[in-house]
Amino acid sequence: MTNEPPDRVELLQGTLDMLILRTLLFGPAHGHQIAKHIQRTTDNVLQVEHGSLYPALHRLERKGWVLSKWEAAGKDQKREFKYYRLTPAGKKQLAAEESNWKQLARAIAQVMWPAVELRKEES
Repeated sequence: MTNEPPDRVELLQGTLDMLILRTLLFGPAHGHQIAKHIQRTTDNVLQVEHGSLYPALHRLERKGWVLSKWEAAGKDQKREFKYYRLTPAGKKQLAAEESNWKQLARAIAQVMWPAVELRKEES
């Protein structure tokens, strides 16, 4: 038995970048932590595969929206993880992407559930 939901959702292009930036708003994290955070906060609907996550992290780093640094892993000082941090430019980009996302979500909702249908349901 897998823990993958039957109605798994594919991300729109660019959405993964926004979710990574939003996750890093809470503080530095390594790749596995980022993927797990997205999975947990979406009740397993969104599961980010490493094959998508790391290219996205590298892309965000090239754009200057995140910085990375190898650091010792907690108590196990022999292992290191690459931690990613949001930059000021990344925070600005996240604000822009959140604004665009809200606008897109509103527009899609208007097509999917027009006000006329909503009024019928309310009666």
